[in-house]
Amino acid sequence: MAKEFGHFINGKRVGGESDRFQDVFNPTTGEVQGRVRLADRSDVARAVEAAQTAFPEWAATNPQRRARVMFKFRELLEKDMDNLARLLSQEHGKILPDSRGDIQRGLEVIEFACGIPHLQKGEYTDQAGAGIDVYSMRQPLGVCAGITPFNFPAMIPMWMFGVAIACGNTFVNKPSERDPSVPLRLAELMMEAGLPDGVLNVVNGDKEAVDALIDDPRVKAISFVGSSDIAQYIYSRSAAENKRVQCFGGAKNHLVILPDADMDNVVNNLIGSAYGSAGERCMATPVAVPVGEKTAQTLVEMLKPRVEGLRIGPSLSEDSDLGPLVTAAHKARVSNYIQTAIDEGQECVVDGRGFKLQGYENGFFLGGTLLDFAKPEHKSYHEEIFGPVLQIARAANFEEAVELPSKHQYGNGVAIFTRNGDAAREFARKVNVGMVGVNVPIPVPVSYHSFGGWKRSGFGDTNQYGMEGVRFWTKVKTVTSRWPDDIQGAEFVIPTMG
Repeated sequence: MAKEFGHFINGKRVGGESDRFQDVFNPTTGEVQGRVRLADRSDVARAVEAAQTAFPEWAATNPQRRARVMFKFRELLEKDMDNLARLLSQEHGKILPDSRGDIQRGLEVIEFACGIPHLQKGEYTDQAGAGIDVYSMRQPLGVCAGITPFNFPAMIPMWMFGVAIACGNTFVNKPSERDPSVPLRLAELMMEAGLPDGVLNVVNGDKEAVDALIDDPRVKAISFVGSSDIAQYIYSRSAAENKRVQCFGGAKNHLVILPDADMDNVVNNLIGSAYGSAGERCMATPVAVPVGEKTAQTLVEMLKPRVEGLRIGPSLSEDSDLGPLVTAAHKARVSNYIQTAIDEGQECVVDGRGFKLQGYENGFFLGGTLLDFAKPEHKSYHEEIFGPVLQIARAANFEEAVELPSKHQYGNGVAIFTRNGDAAREFARKVNVGMVGVNVPIPVPVSYHSFGGWKRSGFGDTNQYGMEGVRFWTKVKTVTSRWPDDIQGAEFVIPTMG
């Protein structure tokens, strides 16, 4: 019997008021394995109300006690890792080792949040003036919301609610309706860790739920990860409602290969970063930029057999390289982009559209595809494909290799592979992209730095997690204090510290 998913509000799973549902598929078999109830405005209002009610007591809880909840949650998460990974793989399609990596990268931000007693400290200046002290404090905002994508149903919710809740906020997560199990289970684990009712809520839904969060004045901040068009919509509407907002959109990450690079190392890294998770990640590497014709020819010759030999299997596989795409609609979208690229004049070195996995012929599988001679004017190069497709955009020289990612509409991540330290340093300094890897194909920063792209990959002024996350989920209050021992006369000019 197919499972039915509702919401998690005020400490327990609930059904919700809406009579709208969406199917949840098993990408490996193509079968419907459940359905999720799509929240209406009343469901969202109940979640926000629960968070609003819980906020005063949680905000007043000292940071060490909040950190203890995070420590316990970390422990429970590690114990439940295998179960969570299976839930994730069965709904998303990524293979089990990749699902465990998804959870692990979220867990690392939870570990960072365990340090909140230190991270949330303010600043203090003694004797800023005669008998005057000045100090600041970082206080929580109130009810906050996260709108999270299908491709990382564990990691990105934890990136958001981990830091937000540790800072003393309460939270409403609106995850993707395509894979609802993991966000709901994370909320249950947070309750087991000692989180009070109402501090973390989950509402499954679509645009109606998103708009309800934007329109509710009790929601003080929103963080979003997804496509750039939706990111821009949420950013514009939320800012107009005077909310604090950060929105992260699409990507078209480039991997630049200089002639001196170790090509065996390049190909090994490129295969994993381009085709891992079936390319369904914003930090994938869908564009390779070999510098010079000899480099390009060598790269294509080495890549072709590796792409043809990719091991594609069921999502619960432990030894495959990649699994199926998330839905049949997304598979069709990626296939259409491949045809668009061919129509634009790109050479299809390896075509994965005919791939079928024996025994799983109805699954949403797509083989690895390799396209050569992509150009900046091509639609397929300009837009995000989000599938197991690698395009090669040849560059004549170093300057052109810097220019390609710098001029692209997206600016999430970029990498350069070289043995030349001076070239790598110049590239990192000049390239107009938010995250740079040097001989690192997927430059996702560790949890105590921060994640964020530029241009149409990021809307807003702050990044996710790390100290940037603490700053986003708190507001600064500054106190100027004097305790006079006698009565002062009236002052009619602005006070100075001179």
